[in-house]
Amino acid sequence: MACPAGLNVQGYVQMVGQGKYKEALEIIMEDLPLPGILGRICPHGCEDACRRCEVDSPVAIRNLKRLAADKFDARKVEIACAPARKEKVAIIGSGPAGLSAAYQLARRGVLSTIFEALPQAGGMLRVGIPEHRLPRDVLDNEIEIITNLGVEIKTNTPIGTDLGIDDLLNGEYKSVYVATGAHKGISLGIPGEDAQGVRQGVEFLREVNLTGKTQVGKKVAIIGGGNVAIDVARCAVRLGAEDVSIVYRRTRKEMPAWEEEIAAAEAEGVNIAYLAAPQEVLTKDGAVTGLRCIKMELSDQDSSGRRRPIPVPGSEYDLDIDQLIPAIGQRPDLSGIEGVDGVAFSRWGTTEVDPVTYATGREGVFAGGDVQSGPWVAIGAVAAGKEAAESILRYLDGRDLAEGREPTTTNEPVYRPVPKDAAVELRAEMPELAVEQRAGNFKEVELGYEEEAGQAEAHRCLNCGYCCECFQCVDACGPKAITLETHAQKRETVELDVGAVILAPGFTPFDPSRFDNYNYANLPNVITSIEMERILSATGPTGGHLVRMSDRQEPKKIAWFQCIGSRDMNRCDNAYCSSVCCMYAIKEAVIAKEHGGGDLECTIFYMDKRTHGKDFERFYNTAQDKHGVRFIRSRVHTVEPVIGTDDLEVRYVTDEGQIETEVFDQIVLSVGMEMSPDIVDLAQRLDIELSDGNFCKTDTTTPVKTSRDGIYVCGAFQGPKDIPESVMEASSAACSAGIQLSSARGTLVREIEFPGEVQVQGQDPKVGVFVCNCGINIGGVADVPAIVEYAKSLPNVEYVEENLFSCSQDTQEKMAEVIKEKGLNRVVVAACTPRTHEPLFQETMRNAGLNPYLFEMANIRNQCTWVHSAEKDKATQKSKDLVRMATARASLLDPISDIAVDVNKSALVIGGGIAGMTAALNLADQGFPAVLVEKEDELGGVARDVGKTWKGEDVQAFLTGLVARVEKHPAIDVMTGSEITEAAGFVGNFETTLKTGGSLKTVQHGVTVVATGGNAADTDEYLYGTHDRVMRWHDLEHNLDKVKADDTVVFIQCVGSRDDERPYCSRICCTNSMLQAIAVKETHPDADVFILYRDIRTFGERELHYRKARELGVVFVRYSLDNKPVVTESADGLEVTLFDPILQRNVAISADWINLTTAIVPAENEQLASLYKLPLNAENFFMEAHAKLRPVEFASDGVYLCGLAHYPKTIDESIAQAMAAASRAATVLSKDSIKVSPLVSQVDQEKCIGCGLCAEVCPFGAIALEEVDGKPKAKNIPASCKGCGLCASSCPQHAIDMLHFKRQQILAAVCAAA
Repeated sequence: MACPAGLNVQGYVQMVGQGKYKEALEIIMEDLPLPGILGRICPHGCEDACRRCEVDSPVAIRNLKRLAADKFDARKVEIACAPARKEKVAIIGSGPAGLSAAYQLARRGVLSTIFEALPQAGGMLRVGIPEHRLPRDVLDNEIEIITNLGVEIKTNTPIGTDLGIDDLLNGEYKSVYVATGAHKGISLGIPGEDAQGVRQGVEFLREVNLTGKTQVGKKVAIIGGGNVAIDVARCAVRLGAEDVSIVYRRTRKEMPAWEEEIAAAEAEGVNIAYLAAPQEVLTKDGAVTGLRCIKMELSDQDSSGRRRPIPVPGSEYDLDIDQLIPAIGQRPDLSGIEGVDGVAFSRWGTTEVDPVTYATGREGVFAGGDVQSGPWVAIGAVAAGKEAAESILRYLDGRDLAEGREPTTTNEPVYRPVPKDAAVELRAEMPELAVEQRAGNFKEVELGYEEEAGQAEAHRCLNCGYCCECFQCVDACGPKAITLETHAQKRETVELDVGAVILAPGFTPFDPSRFDNYNYANLPNVITSIEMERILSATGPTGGHLVRMSDRQEPKKIAWFQCIGSRDMNRCDNAYCSSVCCMYAIKEAVIAKEHGGGDLECTIFYMDKRTHGKDFERFYNTAQDKHGVRFIRSRVHTVEPVIGTDDLEVRYVTDEGQIETEVFDQIVLSVGMEMSPDIVDLAQRLDIELSDGNFCKTDTTTPVKTSRDGIYVCGAFQGPKDIPESVMEASSAACSAGIQLSSARGTLVREIEFPGEVQVQGQDPKVGVFVCNCGINIGGVADVPAIVEYAKSLPNVEYVEENLFSCSQDTQEKMAEVIKEKGLNRVVVAACTPRTHEPLFQETMRNAGLNPYLFEMANIRNQCTWVHSAEKDKATQKSKDLVRMATARASLLDPISDIAVDVNKSALVIGGGIAGMTAALNLADQGFPAVLVEKEDELGGVARDVGKTWKGEDVQAFLTGLVARVEKHPAIDVMTGSEITEAAGFVGNFETTLKTGGSLKTVQHGVTVVATGGNAADTDEYLYGTHDRVMRWHDLEHNLDKVKADDTVVFIQCVGSRDDERPYCSRICCTNSMLQAIAVKETHPDADVFILYRDIRTFGERELHYRKARELGVVFVRYSLDNKPVVTESADGLEVTLFDPILQRNVAISADWINLTTAIVPAENEQLASLYKLPLNAENFFMEAHAKLRPVEFASDGVYLCGLAHYPKTIDESIAQAMAAASRAATVLSKDSIKVSPLVSQVDQEKCIGCGLCAEVCPFGAIALEEVDGKPKAKNIPASCKGCGLCASSCPQHAIDMLHFKRQQILAAVCAAA
């Protein structure tokens, strides 16, 4: 903002600080072509605006500009120029204004000719600044930057009688820019000024700078106080003058010359007489012999704020001199442009122009620099030339010269606050040539910074402008997601008219730098789990290579510390559990073991291992048993550096109470989730209630509804959760919004329009191969150029191209254009996995007018560069093999038409518990009829046995209301006491037979929702079933009135779960026991309550119940699977004995009541799974299509999953998943017809012998036998077929083929591999 030329000062200072000198010059040269020149002579007014002044002294901005130019040849900076235009421009004067205008015009495609009266180019840069300040090679090199762009400079070509402006305009030039500078000196106006030995300072400097010499007296006086006077004086000293004096009529404080120049002149022996003015030049025989001066004094401040110098009467004195050089100012020489029509002049002898456009009164003629402004600084002239270039371009284009160029001011610029604790740092001093080495020569005095000092000086910058706009992110972004256009986007306020709002602002990882005991901010080998994720990632800073940060060596011992920023009220006020940290730590440890090899030791320090999600416990066990990850139950307090190494030492207490000391190479802090201040502020502005942990407050029965109607929430803002739950909640929130917006469904839908499909039948294959670098995922390992060259040699290959990121939007668009331009009819992309990217490339095929199934993908990332990351040659050769195979197969691909099926707009929901009723109700509320099937005689499922939710709501009251709503809903047909006996069909068209009341009923429906629920398992452990005081789950809750004030109640966790038979966590048990234990203690404070546990798993804000139970005096005793509690009957009742790891001894508890939390098991799902061809896991829970990305869908289209049938979960989680299932189902029911995959089996009934083997092996019921001419023949049901190929591979007659995977296509790929 402070630079006249508008330079991005912060940007190039940051680049210099990083040693990126080329990048610094690229930023500078956006606005000026003379970085080395201005890096020496700029008056650096920007430094006055530097906010570093609030701390100590400004950053040496000018000197850093010079450092960039010193360290990188600016002539090698690539300057992007627009295509050359036919118009030419004449520029008069080769000073900074003329050079700047020529440079900016050339970048925009307009070439110019510069006419210079002097014998050498540069104007006042050449003749007004001595070489000891501006070396001639620097000037020549930077003028060369401009001539290299095609600009012509004609020296010794003055504008005047022989060549005028009219001649230029009447000739080949469409416009003229006058930038002749101010080269005439101003006279003193005193007697004797015409004597021999008096010459103007500008003339003196011109001769010195052009010839290297001039006549100089022995005793020289210079009149003036600006930089010209200083330059003259310092030149006179170098040329041998014995006594050099400067006479200045004000004080040093008012002297306009730069302080560093004044100091340098004095150091070189120049005398400066302040408060003195010349009165008369003393002469003898016409030559100078002396100078009569008078002393001055300063008046009071006048109206302008300055103090005028006033002569002191009677104070005259004489100086003995033989040469006088006035240097009190300059003015333009207008002789060459006087008389030009329309060009007017001011009373100060400067050209009159429009202050914004620099246009004179003559059309096509512009003026700028010192000829327009009067003598000013070079950076000002550069700025004027830049603005004039813009005006000239507009003039040539016939556009308005002034539009949009009004001066703007920023009254309240947004700055980063200056840190209150910013340390004072000394500004780097500029190294200088010793004074004694300057005599008799014009060697450069200021030597420039060394790199280390310059970079340190750059680091003094406070970055107060936030983004420095260096645009390094634009260059670094391979997919071009960040461009100059997107970078320039500004924050704006947009008003949207919406019917619902969904909040999904996410979370902020906890910042452990506030914990000094872990030394995260000081020790490079203490990192966060998020940073570990990046290290392990193939796209991370180390390319997936496991190293520690201090020395880039592979670590041999890594430790993870859990609960950093969670479950901690002492240091961070985050009492909740972040839910995800235990699992991601285990995952990172396993991946680290895979990256680091068998000798890597991974240790996880934890309080409770919370692997409560689906299949999480199994992964935990695998990490221990298969991968050898070590788990230590201990909370480490401090990390200390091992002196003399980069290693880290920790001390911890074992279960046995022993203090251990251990050294690790790297420590990973498993940081938790928290809500940022911005999210809290958003909630306040939306008037949304928050929980104690600053998460969005919701009710159990409406888990995605905020406290404000019409606003819904999902993801971590609703509470700490992992990816599957976040995805479920997103669909759940969409369901809530969908109900609210159901009346407007489809009104804003726009169909994607594709061009007509090119018919390729009968054409020879013309294959295009596109090989992706995938950043460094592929290109960092395999030799992609070699793969490209190899692909060019393959049969039928017409075109081959290498891409940085094939999946980026710009590459997709380019690919479509290439397909059309080259007439390609088959495409192979060698990149990553088709599982995620094949649909994207198929859409590109459609945009190019090709059938999407004429596409083949070679997965050279997963199958080559990832598995052979350390074997580049093997990765490259294998990539060539896969490309060859893909090309051979692609040559035989056929176009395949889409399959569309009509949709029956109703649903069948199986299961009448909370999940099933919620799904049916949410579908019906969106206008889709639902049949709700429940095998029991009443609705409610296991919820009928639950009293309170974990948030304290009355479950029975809610259940009663829910049942009533379902039974009264006109769009829901409730069928209790019913079971499913048969099922057939496919998405959009299912047919299910129900047995109800002794009769059969057929239901036709478009989707199916499975919500068959689960229940608590029975057990024969701990005297359950043989002693009436040993209960399970909610039994105690229902009999709380029987508990006496001084009774002892014992809860035993994990009964029948987390063992060999059921290796999973039942998820809800710990929270349930907390609630019941709290209820006992609140009812009977003197009762003794014990909870015997293996790990407490009160995830999320359920942790607050664990905390409350401890505060109420509930005693927690841990046990292990191999040393379980023993319950015996005694004379006094019951006795529980177990080993207490804290006391390191066996303890016995006399119990009045024992409550067991047995495993949650699914319903008997085998028959239903068989009917609908649905997969079950080993524990008989249904298996979703994808654990993270499709957690409520089956692989079979149109069938959805929710509730305990999926996995044990709380009521709010069941409701959320049920709503998610309804939301996904609505995407089918909302359409009249849907497209299903056409990659199905195709039966040749001529070859079929009707053996029925294909129908028998089909897991999806997609093959049926029909009678044809009295013989059984196989028939494919396309909408049910998943294209698995089992039927084709089992057919003894080869009568079945798979579309897109025909036998000949597969054989072509196989043969190509041979």
